[in-house]
Amino acid sequence: VSIVDAEGGLTSPHFKILGNALFSQIEIHKEYGGVFPMLAKREHSKRLPMLLEKTLKEAEMYELSDTKNNPDIWMDIKNILIKEDGLFEDFKKKFENIGAPKIDVISVTSGPGLEPALWVGISFATALGELWGIPVVPANHMEGHIASVLMSEKREIIFPALALLISGGHTEIVKIEDWGKYEIIGETLDDAVGEAFDKVARMLYLPYPGGPEISKLAQKARQENLPHIAKLPRPMIHSHNLNFSFSGLKTAVLYYIRDNFKDKVLSQDDKADIAREFEDCVVDILTIKIKEAIDETSAKTLIIAGGVIANKKLRETFTKMEEEYSELKVLIPTNELSTDNALMIACASYININLYPEIIKRREKIIAKGNLRLKSLS
Repeated sequence: VSIVDAEGGLTSPHFKILGNALFSQIEIHKEYGGVFPMLAKREHSKRLPMLLEKTLKEAEMYELSDTKNNPDIWMDIKNILIKEDGLFEDFKKKFENIGAPKIDVISVTSGPGLEPALWVGISFATALGELWGIPVVPANHMEGHIASVLMSEKREIIFPALALLISGGHTEIVKIEDWGKYEIIGETLDDAVGEAFDKVARMLYLPYPGGPEISKLAQKARQENLPHIAKLPRPMIHSHNLNFSFSGLKTAVLYYIRDNFKDKVLSQDDKADIAREFEDCVVDILTIKIKEAIDETSAKTLIIAGGVIANKKLRETFTKMEEEYSELKVLIPTNELSTDNALMIACASYININLYPEIIKRREKIIAKGNLRLKSLS
């Protein structure tokens, strides 16, 4: 949950963070080796009221009010939150006596993502809009990742631009002609790159989330100059299109372990060697495809966003692209903004509201769309 002061319009958008709170569920989901949807939904319901309270206090917008809300409003809010166990009770307890903050609009992710969790956020935002009389607008999660680079100091985006969005659920290359004008020109045909990291990590008996663990081992292999024994394929690097496939790479790791470690246990050095080769494969595949996309689109800005860009090797590789392409600016969000967060959703919504101010007045029912695609707005 965040509260952001935004100004500058489309030409020079600027954001000041007034309040921001985030609760990571990683520790909760570790024992499942990945995100367990209904547990994620439950934690959303449990955590959202306290996160909002914390954010309001940080923004100095948490003020007690003597004004009593119309009982009908609470009946409406109860109906909005009826499917979210315990959320109405917590919501009313925390916000019944809190005055409406001076906020122009509430934005909430409508997709893509896990629908049970998306619905909690949508219901919560809709209830706040009802209580405070503030319009609520939907935002695309992937557009949020693109817009996340606007929170950095080096935030000017020169169009046409490319975005490589890499996360646990997505791997796609987006051509951006201008704000609101998007075209997916490449995407994974099977596993997302973050999903591949997690699956390979499980093969190596590493804890969830797998990406950071593989990165640590790969770094160990490089620092200690361990023998480079493992050899893995680079799927689809000669496919003559911008699509990806990581399922075959994941399977290649499985077969490599099966064929070479029948009679012995994987040592830490063995794991480090495999992790290094796997990470090198991913870096090679992503950079080859992006270079093809740059040549094809003559992009002036390259945005790399999503949780996987927290990977140190990837960050270093893509940052160096500015040396190879003299007219290319590479924008990468900070590690904190690479993971899913509310700040990036605020950025995306500010862009959309400037493009289409009428969306504030539509007051349409917001629907969770787990497979929502990024496309040009209209």
